[in-house]
Order: sequence, then structure tokens, then C-alpha cells
Amino acid sequence: MTAEVKVEEKQVESEVVIASAVAPVEEATVKAVVEEEVTKVVEKSSSFKEESDFFSDLKDSEKKALSDLKTKLEEAIVENTLFKKKKETPVKVVEKKEKKSEAVVTEEAKAEESPKEEAKTDAVVTEEAKAETVEDVVQKESPKEEEVKTEADVVDTKEEVKAEIAEEEKKTEEAVVTKEATVEQEEEEEIVDNDIELWGVPLLPSKGAEGTDVILLKFLRARDFKVNDAFEMLKKTLKWRKEQKIDSVLGEDFGEDLASAAYMNGLDRESRPVCYNVYQTTFGSEQSRENLLRWRFQLMEKGIQKLDLKPGGVTSLLQIHDLKNCPGLSKTELWVAIKNAIVALQDNYPELVSKNVFINVPLWFYAVSTFLSPFLTQRTKSKFVVTRPANATETLLKYIPAEEIPVQYGGFKRDDDNEFSNEAVSEVVVKPGSSETIEIPATETEGTLVWDVAVLGWEVNYKEEFVPADEGAYTIIVQKVKKIGSNEGPVRNSFKNSESGKIVLTVDNVSSKKKKRVLYRYRTKTESSC
Repeated sequence: MTAEVKVEEKQVESEVVIASAVAPVEEATVKAVVEEEVTKVVEKSSSFKEESDFFSDLKDSEKKALSDLKTKLEEAIVENTLFKKKKETPVKVVEKKEKKSEAVVTEEAKAEESPKEEAKTDAVVTEEAKAETVEDVVQKESPKEEEVKTEADVVDTKEEVKAEIAEEEKKTEEAVVTKEATVEQEEEEEIVDNDIELWGVPLLPSKGAEGTDVILLKFLRARDFKVNDAFEMLKKTLKWRKEQKIDSVLGEDFGEDLASAAYMNGLDRESRPVCYNVYQTTFGSEQSRENLLRWRFQLMEKGIQKLDLKPGGVTSLLQIHDLKNCPGLSKTELWVAIKNAIVALQDNYPELVSKNVFINVPLWFYAVSTFLSPFLTQRTKSKFVVTRPANATETLLKYIPAEEIPVQYGGFKRDDDNEFSNEAVSEVVVKPGSSETIEIPATETEGTLVWDVAVLGWEVNYKEEFVPADEGAYTIIVQKVKKIGSNEGPVRNSFKNSESGKIVLTVDNVSSKKKKRVLYRYRTKTESSC
């Protein structure tokens, strides 16, 4: 069976598994478990916190594990055994030789015993011949001739066995020589350079690079500080990178469709780079699974280039997964490809993602998560955060400041935006059935006021006015009252004033049950600041 057929069988098996996992279920049943599942995921993820990479902050058992792994890695690199086992004596070949020698001895022993048995037979025949006729004796002597032939046959057989064994030993010796030559050839091909690196960090501990401990701790944490398991994981990762030619993936072009399906944008509250993954209808229909996987690896490599892999530095990414326009359950081949990508990332990029936040999650996603769960470690699953569409912005705000969240997700970040730089974002809470006003001062007699406003969940009445400082002047309506629905994004507006005064923003919460969070920022531009 060829490797391609095996891969195809595994693919079919995976598709069968996911098809059964996402089998249609009653909507009421799904809704009943959604809140429970979300609560479980959020509780697990909220309890997870990235550990320190400083050696002094490690537990004694963790320090020992790190020290043991460094010793093991140093030896493997220096002795060039990182990708292979040490050369061993071909024990099996020796055993075969011994067994064949034993066979020769046995055959010789049998050959020596044969003449003795024939002598006894001759004595018995002589006694019987005394009581019988000469003719009978002659008849009795005929078997002796056969026995003599048998003795000759034994000798011939012994010689044949010896010749056969000699031939086999010759073949075996040739095979051993060939095997040793192959091993020597592999050793030449698998020579490990002492300057070997991973993500730009030297792996040889004796080089003293400050990022080495950070890398090794990632593998240790991924394997619960089991040194041998972490070492094997590291070796597999290095071998996988070589086989997949990951170092060259950054220069590959996967087209506009995949390029727009994921991108790096902004920083989270811990200054980690944020990667947005947008699962669209055409996400897997026009690209092969191989391209999909390599594109995903390319994105990770680009993200890692933005990290500072040293103790105290930013050493992980925040991943956001938008499932708003994600293909449904019928796209089993896509979900299998996604599963393969998740497993490959988990196994070869350990602890490089702080959290995976899934937003705009449809109900059927919980069936897919059941399919994915067996392929993920508990530590990976503990980093998952799942939220429904109504809570997308609020969930993102837990991890990303409003000024760093793209406007399409309810934040204030816009492409090529020069209106704001480091202006602070403020917040007010509007109680159910009440109103709140936000005042933006216009102290200059001439200038331009610019502001951003976002209400989480909206469903409010909203208006904007300019109130002059002169009590005798008229109030100017900037934006008349309008009802803003839950699907609306942040509002940006501006007003050029010719006199001092203030902008007044009014938010009227029409809900009798839910409070509303209002985020806003503003800036006053004058001729000197423009």
C-alpha cells in the first residue's frame, strides 16, 4: 500500500468521524447546552495565565527539568545524535550466526551417531543368520546396502548444510556491510551544526543565549515538564521543519484569497501581536489542503518574527478566530484540514499562542469542537475562549484595548488613521431606562473637534449637539436623535467650531433590563496641531 493511499484512508476516516460528530441535532438541545459549554470554556481559559520565563521564578522541580533538558540537548548537538540513535552492534545478525553454528553441530552429532546404530543392526542380523538359510541371509543383507547409502546421504547432507550456512553467512556479512555503509551515509547527511537555531534563537545551551531557556521552557510546559517527552517533541519539531522546508515558507505566495483570510493587526493589553483569522465561505474551496496548511504556517512564522524571545519579553501571540461567515457542517473536508492545521500548530509551535478567542460562534460549532477535542491537549483547550455574536466586542475588550480593536469588531482602530494617536479611551455606564451625557470641551474659539463613540450592543437612542459657552447663543444640532441597532459599528464624527463651547453626546438606554457600556475618545485639532 502506497503512502498516498494511507493518507487518503486517514482522510476518509477523519471525514467519517467529523460527519458523525456534526450530525444534525435538535436546535433546542443545542441551545440548552450552549451556555453550559461556554461557561466551562471561559472558566478554564480565565484561570490560565502565562508563566514567567525567568529562571529565578521557576519551581525547584522546573529548574531541574530545564537543567536536565539543556544537558541532554547539549550532548545531542555536540555528539551529533540529535536526529539519530547512537551506533549499535547488529545483535540480531550475531544471534543468527550462533543459531546456524548450533545447527552445524547438531547435524555433525547426528552423523557420528549413525555408524554406531548401524553396527548394532549388523550384530543382530549375524545372530539371526545362524538360524536361517543362506538365501534368507542374502535377503537380510540387502537393507545393509541401503543403510550404507543412508550413511553416505548423511555425509552429503552435512556438506550441503555447511555449504548453505557458509553462503548465508556470506550474504549476511554483505548485508551488514551495506547496512553499516548506509548508517555512515545517514550520519554524514544528518550532521548537526553547533549553530543550529529555532526561530532565530541558538539551541546549543553552552552558547549562553538568553532566549534558549525561553524556547526550551515552551517545550517543557507543553509536556508537563517531562524532560524526555519535551526532548522528543523538540527533535520532532526540528525534523518536521526540515521536511516541510518551513524556513522557506515566508517567501511563498498563496494568493489574495488566503492573504485576506488572516492578518496581523494591533497589540493586546500585554503588548502581544494579535492575529485575526477570518473563516469565509471560499476559505477552503479554491485552495488545496497543502496550500492551506503552508499558508497557516507562514502566518505563524510572520507572527513569531514580531516576538521578543527572551525572559521578560513578549513571547506569544493572541489569536482571534472569526466564525461569522464560516462554512457550515457540510464542508467536512475543510474542517478536516482545519483540524490538521490545529494539530500541526499545537505540536510544532508550543506555547507560542497565549489564547485562541473564537467570536461570532454559531450553534453548530459546539458539535465541531467535539470532533476537535480528542486531538488537543488539555493545556491547549484551556486557552480557548468561545463567544456568541452578541458578546463579540465585549469579549475582545477583555484582552485588547478599544483603540487596538479593528472598527469592524466594535473598536476604534481604522486603517491608515491619522486622526488619533495616543488619546485615552474613557467609559461610562448607562443604567437600564436612563440616559447619560458625555461632554467634550471646546476651549478654543476656532478649532475642530473629532470623537469616536461605541456602545456595546447598542440598541440605544443617540444624538450630538454643540452648546456654545455664550448663554445667549443657539445650540447647534450636530446629529439629530436616531436609534442605533445592535449591528451598528462605532460612530466617528467631527465639528468645526467658531466659538468656545462644548459638544454634548447623549445616550438613552431604552432597555429596561440591560445596562450599556459606552466607550469614547476625542481630540481637539487646531491649526497648530494639524
